[in-house]
Amino acid sequence: MTYCSKYPTAGRLLGQSIWTRTYCASNRISPTIPRTQSRSIRTSLTSFYTTPRSSQKIVKRGVTSVGIALAISIFFFLPFCLRENSPKPASQGDLEIIPLSSMDKSAPPGRPGNLTDDQEKKLRELWTAALNVFGVSAENASDEESGLSTPVPPQSDISEDGTKSDNPASEKKKKKRIGLFSRKSRSNHADSEANPSKIGGSESNPRYAQEGDDKYGQAKSYNQALASQSPEALRTAFWSMVKHDNPDALLLRFLRARKWDVDKALVMLISTMHWRGQEMHVDDDIVYHGEGAAAIASVSDKSNAAAKQEASDFLAQLRLGKSFIRGVDKEGRPMCFIRVRLHRQGDQSEASLERFTVYVIETARLFLSPPVDTAAVIFDMTGFSMANMDYAPLKFMIKCFEANYPESLGVVLIHKAPWVFQGIWNIIKGWLDPVVAGKIHFTRNAEELENFIPRDRILKELGGDDDWSYQYIEPKDDENISMSDKAAREKLLDERAGIVEKFEKATLQWSSRNSEDKEPVSLVQQRISLADQLRLNYWKLDPYTRARTLYDRLGMIQPGGHIEAFPGGVSNKST
Repeated sequence: MTYCSKYPTAGRLLGQSIWTRTYCASNRISPTIPRTQSRSIRTSLTSFYTTPRSSQKIVKRGVTSVGIALAISIFFFLPFCLRENSPKPASQGDLEIIPLSSMDKSAPPGRPGNLTDDQEKKLRELWTAALNVFGVSAENASDEESGLSTPVPPQSDISEDGTKSDNPASEKKKKKRIGLFSRKSRSNHADSEANPSKIGGSESNPRYAQEGDDKYGQAKSYNQALASQSPEALRTAFWSMVKHDNPDALLLRFLRARKWDVDKALVMLISTMHWRGQEMHVDDDIVYHGEGAAAIASVSDKSNAAAKQEASDFLAQLRLGKSFIRGVDKEGRPMCFIRVRLHRQGDQSEASLERFTVYVIETARLFLSPPVDTAAVIFDMTGFSMANMDYAPLKFMIKCFEANYPESLGVVLIHKAPWVFQGIWNIIKGWLDPVVAGKIHFTRNAEELENFIPRDRILKELGGDDDWSYQYIEPKDDENISMSDKAAREKLLDERAGIVEKFEKATLQWSSRNSEDKEPVSLVQQRISLADQLRLNYWKLDPYTRARTLYDRLGMIQPGGHIEAFPGGVSNKST
């Protein structure tokens, strides 16, 4: 205070200078701002000092003291702060690290690149559990050059005579394979390992039994899958299901559908794989044979009348245009239109209806590309009567979206529903999961449809401006000729197998880290790169594993996975 008393002006100016610099720094004001802005800021900051000296008498000494204290603090401690925060010389093994959850905040919540720490932890846990079921674990990994070895079933701790082994390693492996449900008692482990169909000690998982939310018997399907299929077969089924999807994105669908419960998400995942491979034969029949094989069977398969009729029924629905994909809504979601008036109960067999439903859903999957991962379904109820109402295929469709294609519905629009549908809707609503029910909206005219779809993308038959009408194009004789090139297919499958092994190895390393840890850039980028390689590989493999569809003939699905939502239409300008 002696210095300030002797030189009050100097102390005041020093305090003013420090205060001004501090204010500018804390508010990120550039020291090179324009002269007019600088004059305005300077006037504001110095207004205190330009007031009459009598008004400053009380606070002058305090401000001066603060200014000197700040100056001393900066003088003595700034070098230490700079020293502590200065970058350290990077050693050869150092890697820059970033959290996986901060990769891409433009992605919707709960998707790759936009996960909370807890969600990322759940994803790690699901990957660990899933890879364990597939027989892929750190113990099975070979050296870096050759990737992972062929997965083998984990060793059981049950000896041939039925007694429990004392081998700690066996105990550890057994827990990794079946230690999926936290409520299982140790007495149930041996029974589960000896009889894989009784994971958890009962025909259905106890958590589902207690909570009453196993609506579609998925725990039973899960047990059946483990009992009837080898880990390698399950692994193959999973990667077949991935197709062009990001593998993380696929697993996250199941986690979101099961409210981030890892156990339930795993049961749902495995039961879906069982449904696809053992019940519906999605990839090896419906998608593989497609429309071309149905066209041939419908006219030439005289030895099997049932197969011939199913093929004819399948094609009849395509030719009618009962359901078709056209354009995208305001959110960029592919739109699937269902013209309910074209369906008549009994016109087609139940098997052909289910086949057609799965075929349309699988085709719609090809139109999805991040960040868009859901579709819009529009039920056109124009001309609806009770003759069009059929509960069985509707129940199957609901099951597909709730149990086997989770988190695939973005919005469902029921357009121009007549008054007679009100009672039917009260029944249907009781079947729906509340989350699915919340995505359903009723529209009465084109103006209400515009809340979801731009007018130039609304079909003219619905009151919009898109002057396009459905017309089925028959399969061409040579459109699936690439599928006979087995050598090319096997080469691409071998390439895919190599990418899968690398992705599994990187995922094992990633999932074994603590959720609090930040990821090495190299590991994060490696998984992203490998996921992208899988997508590119799928589209190269696509002509050899998927029969061409109407949308390939229309030019909507083009080579390499390019999607044209409005081929040749005026609405193409707005996509």
